[in-house]
Amino acid sequence: MYAIIEIGAKQYNVKKGDILEVDKQDVKEGKDIAIDKVLLLSKDKKVEVGQPYLKDVKINAEVIAQVKGAKTISYKYRRRKSSHWTKGHRVKLTQIKIKDILSGS
Repeated sequence: MYAIIEIGAKQYNVKKGDILEVDKQDVKEGKDIAIDKVLLLSKDKKVEVGQPYLKDVKINAEVIAQVKGAKTISYKYRRRKSSHWTKGHRVKLTQIKIKDILSGS
């Protein structure tokens, strides 16, 4: 059984036991979250597709940690001007573990 969920503006293919790094969620470590934006559910060779979301399907997940992603470097150079700049950025992420996929049907 697997599902496609939406967190933030991104979509993830998940199954029970998966560990994901998603955009930062305002939930403390060790707490559970319920994800109700489920776009697709595949169970026993049967596929349900939501329009846009499925109503009776929820995903239970546990927040493992709040982490930072890999550093992204931005560099801008202007030719013949002796001008350049470098900036770095690390995006904040939340690690979650999928505990269960609950289907109403």
